[in-house]
Amino acid sequence: MPIALPDSLIADTSAGIARLILNRPEKHNVIDHDMWCGITAAMQAFSADEGVRVVVVSGAGGRAFSAGADISEFERKREGDTADAYNRATADAHGALRHCPKPTIAEIGGYCIGGGLGIALACDLRITADDARFGIPAARLGLGYDYSSLQVLVSVVGPAVAKDIMFTARRIGAAEAAAIGLVNRVVAPGELATTVAEYASMIAANAPLTVRASKRIVTEVLKDADARDRALCERLVAECFASADYVEGRRAFMEKRTPRFQGH
Repeated sequence: MPIALPDSLIADTSAGIARLILNRPEKHNVIDHDMWCGITAAMQAFSADEGVRVVVVSGAGGRAFSAGADISEFERKREGDTADAYNRATADAHGALRHCPKPTIAEIGGYCIGGGLGIALACDLRITADDARFGIPAARLGLGYDYSSLQVLVSVVGPAVAKDIMFTARRIGAAEAAAIGLVNRVVAPGELATTVAEYASMIAANAPLTVRASKRIVTEVLKDADARDRALCERLVAECFASADYVEGRRAFMEKRTPRFQGH
């Protein structure tokens, strides 16, 4: 479906794989207010599109995934009467990424800093080139990070590492990022696009109901015990077993052929 986006974002879909590209390479893909709003619009469209099975988020130009939020806007749009609207825009973008029912992959090359790292953390998987650099420079700018942003960081790397990242505001290389669990996989820069495309194709070829159930159930597992929706988890599993895709998967296995899943 057509999506109205600023020129600083590119969205397209092909063969079940949706791509969202942060497109300000001349500014290391820093994210301005229009982009935050556009990310929300694009992710909502991808979520609603039954033909989309996986979403890849990347940065244009090869020098950066994103160097963060556009600080030049902060005095005009993140202070006083405009602050609430700006904060809602960023929260909506993160929420649209985190709550997308389809798997999301951050394809990270170069700088992945501040708000850019927030976008990557909102994705399910992070695959990075070995020249990537990560960090959250809030302590050097006097910024406060809200509960939901730090909750995501802690859920990925744990409290001790999250404190290290926030207290020091230091840059982290790709090897250390992998060691602390910040990213899933590190590859050579020349292999990044191919590796992500292979991952996306593998996911797109798998049973959508199973993938959706796995994503949602993992989310429930991470909640406090009394907040978990066990009935929802059971219903999602039951839907998998009741689906035509389950029949197709069994038949394809027995017939030694590649299954053709339809998502129902």
